[in-house]
Amino acid sequence: MATVDKMPMLQEGYEKLTAELKRLKTERPLIVDAIEEARAHGDLSENAEYHAAKEQQGQNEATISDIEGKLSRAQIIDPRELSGDKVVFGATVTLLDEDDKPIRYQIVGETEADASKGRISYNSPIGRALIGRRVDEEVEVTVPSGDRWYSVSKVEFV
Repeated sequence: MATVDKMPMLQEGYEKLTAELKRLKTERPLIVDAIEEARAHGDLSENAEYHAAKEQQGQNEATISDIEGKLSRAQIIDPRELSGDKVVFGATVTLLDEDDKPIRYQIVGETEADASKGRISYNSPIGRALIGRRVDEEVEVTVPSGDRWYSVSKVEFV
Protein backbone atom coordinates (compact mmCIF):
# COMPACT_ATOMS: atom_id res chain seq x y z
CA MET A 1 0.00 0.00 0.00
CA ALA A 2 1.37 3.40 -0.98
CA THR A 3 1.91 6.01 1.69
CA VAL A 4 0.34 9.41 1.33
CA ASP A 5 3.09 11.95 1.86
CA LYS A 6 2.28 15.48 2.87
CA MET A 7 3.11 18.06 0.24
CA PRO A 8 4.62 21.18 1.83
CA MET A 9 3.68 24.47 0.24
CA LEU A 10 3.33 28.12 1.07
CA GLN A 11 -0.11 29.73 1.41
CA GLU A 12 0.50 31.53 -1.89
CA GLY A 13 1.08 28.22 -3.67
CA TYR A 14 -2.05 26.71 -2.12
CA GLU A 15 -4.14 29.66 -3.28
CA LYS A 16 -2.65 29.47 -6.79
CA LEU A 17 -3.52 25.75 -7.05
CA THR A 18 -7.02 26.39 -5.73
CA ALA A 19 -7.58 29.12 -8.34
CA GLU A 20 -6.31 26.84 -11.11
CA LEU A 21 -8.65 24.06 -9.94
CA LYS A 22 -11.61 26.45 -9.97
CA ARG A 23 -10.70 27.60 -13.49
CA LEU A 24 -10.42 24.03 -14.78
CA LYS A 25 -13.76 23.08 -13.24
CA THR A 26 -15.47 26.02 -14.97
CA GLU A 27 -14.10 24.72 -18.29
CA ARG A 28 -15.85 21.37 -17.85
CA PRO A 29 -19.26 22.44 -19.22
CA LEU A 30 -17.60 24.24 -22.14
CA ILE A 31 -15.74 21.07 -23.11
CA VAL A 32 -18.93 19.00 -22.82
CA ASP A 33 -20.70 21.51 -25.10
CA ALA A 34 -17.85 21.21 -27.63
CA ILE A 35 -18.15 17.41 -27.55
CA GLU A 36 -21.93 17.58 -28.07
CA GLU A 37 -21.55 20.03 -30.95
CA ALA A 38 -18.89 17.88 -32.63
CA ARG A 39 -21.00 14.74 -32.08
CA ALA A 40 -23.88 16.43 -33.92
CA HIS A 41 -21.71 16.65 -37.05
CA GLY A 42 -22.13 12.94 -37.66
CA ASP A 43 -19.53 10.23 -38.26
CA LEU A 44 -17.32 10.17 -35.13
CA SER A 45 -14.58 8.01 -36.68
CA GLU A 46 -13.38 10.86 -38.90
CA ASN A 47 -14.49 13.78 -36.76
CA ALA A 48 -11.34 15.70 -35.74
CA GLU A 49 -13.30 18.23 -33.68
CA TYR A 50 -14.84 15.42 -31.63
CA HIS A 51 -11.52 13.70 -31.01
CA ALA A 52 -9.84 17.00 -30.07
CA ALA A 53 -12.63 17.85 -27.62
CA LYS A 54 -12.48 14.36 -26.06
CA GLU A 55 -8.69 14.69 -25.69
CA GLN A 56 -9.10 18.11 -24.11
CA GLN A 57 -11.66 16.63 -21.71
CA GLY A 58 -9.24 13.86 -20.73
CA GLN A 59 -6.41 16.30 -20.12
CA ASN A 60 -8.66 18.61 -18.13
CA GLU A 61 -9.92 15.77 -15.92
CA ALA A 62 -6.39 14.43 -15.36
CA THR A 63 -5.17 17.89 -14.33
CA ILE A 64 -8.15 18.36 -12.00
CA SER A 65 -7.42 15.00 -10.38
CA ASP A 66 -3.73 15.85 -10.00
CA ILE A 67 -4.44 19.24 -8.40
CA GLU A 68 -7.09 17.78 -6.08
CA GLY A 69 -4.54 15.18 -4.95
CA LYS A 70 -1.94 17.88 -4.25
CA LEU A 71 -4.42 20.03 -2.34
CA SER A 72 -5.61 17.07 -0.26
CA ARG A 73 -2.01 16.37 0.82
CA ALA A 74 -1.08 20.05 1.24
CA GLN A 75 0.76 21.04 4.38
CA ILE A 76 0.74 24.83 4.44
CA ILE A 77 3.85 26.33 5.99
CA ASP A 78 4.22 29.99 6.94
CA PRO A 79 7.93 30.86 6.93
CA ARG A 80 7.33 33.81 9.29
CA GLU A 81 6.41 31.31 12.01
CA LEU A 82 9.74 29.50 11.66
CA SER A 83 13.07 30.33 13.23
CA GLY A 84 16.50 28.90 13.72
CA ASP A 85 19.81 28.78 11.92
CA LYS A 86 19.17 25.71 9.74
CA VAL A 87 17.86 25.74 6.19
CA VAL A 88 14.34 24.29 6.16
CA PHE A 89 11.32 24.48 3.87
CA GLY A 90 10.23 28.12 3.51
CA ALA A 91 13.61 29.58 4.48
CA THR A 92 15.22 32.27 2.35
CA VAL A 93 18.88 31.45 1.96
CA THR A 94 21.67 33.73 0.82
CA LEU A 95 24.56 31.81 -0.70
CA LEU A 96 27.97 32.94 -1.81
CA ASP A 97 29.20 31.24 -4.96
CA GLU A 98 32.84 30.46 -5.80
CA ASP A 99 33.41 34.12 -6.73
CA ASP A 100 31.73 35.36 -3.50
CA LYS A 101 28.80 36.59 -5.55
CA PRO A 102 25.59 36.45 -3.44
CA ILE A 103 22.69 34.36 -4.67
CA ARG A 104 19.36 34.31 -2.85
CA TYR A 105 16.83 31.47 -2.93
CA GLN A 106 13.65 30.67 -1.07
CA ILE A 107 13.02 26.96 -0.54
CA VAL A 108 9.46 26.27 -1.71
CA GLY A 109 7.20 23.44 -2.88
CA GLU A 110 7.41 21.81 -6.28
CA THR A 111 4.38 23.65 -7.63
CA GLU A 112 5.73 27.05 -6.50
CA ALA A 113 9.26 26.78 -7.83
CA ASP A 114 10.43 29.46 -10.26
CA ALA A 115 14.20 29.82 -10.39
CA SER A 116 13.94 33.12 -12.28
CA LYS A 117 12.21 34.55 -9.19
CA GLY A 118 14.66 32.96 -6.76
CA ARG A 119 12.24 30.23 -5.66
CA ILE A 120 13.61 26.69 -5.81
CA SER A 121 11.93 23.43 -4.93
CA TYR A 122 13.02 21.58 -1.82
CA ASN A 123 13.27 18.60 -4.18
CA SER A 124 15.66 20.25 -6.66
CA PRO A 125 19.36 19.37 -6.52
CA ILE A 126 20.20 22.70 -4.86
CA GLY A 127 17.18 22.51 -2.53
CA ARG A 128 18.08 18.98 -1.38
CA ALA A 129 21.71 20.02 -0.82
CA LEU A 130 20.69 23.06 1.25
CA ILE A 131 18.08 21.46 3.57
CA GLY A 132 19.60 21.03 7.03
CA ARG A 133 22.65 23.22 6.36
CA ARG A 134 23.68 26.07 8.66
CA VAL A 135 25.33 29.45 8.15
CA ASP A 136 29.00 29.17 7.09
CA GLU A 137 28.60 25.58 5.90
CA GLU A 138 29.82 24.78 2.42
CA VAL A 139 27.61 22.98 -0.05
CA GLU A 140 28.58 21.10 -3.20
CA VAL A 141 25.78 20.67 -5.72
CA THR A 142 25.76 18.66 -8.93
CA VAL A 143 23.56 20.39 -11.48
CA PRO A 144 23.17 19.74 -15.22
CA SER A 145 25.86 22.33 -15.98
CA GLY A 146 28.35 20.65 -13.60
CA ASP A 147 29.42 20.79 -9.97
CA ARG A 148 28.91 24.03 -8.03
CA TRP A 149 30.17 25.07 -4.60
CA TYR A 150 28.39 27.50 -2.33
CA SER A 151 28.78 28.82 1.18
CA VAL A 152 25.64 29.48 3.22
CA SER A 153 25.85 33.16 4.15
CA LYS A 154 22.45 33.84 5.73
CA VAL A 155 19.22 32.00 6.62
CA GLU A 156 16.08 34.12 6.97
CA PHE A 157 12.41 33.39 7.55
CA VAL A 158 10.47 36.12 5.78
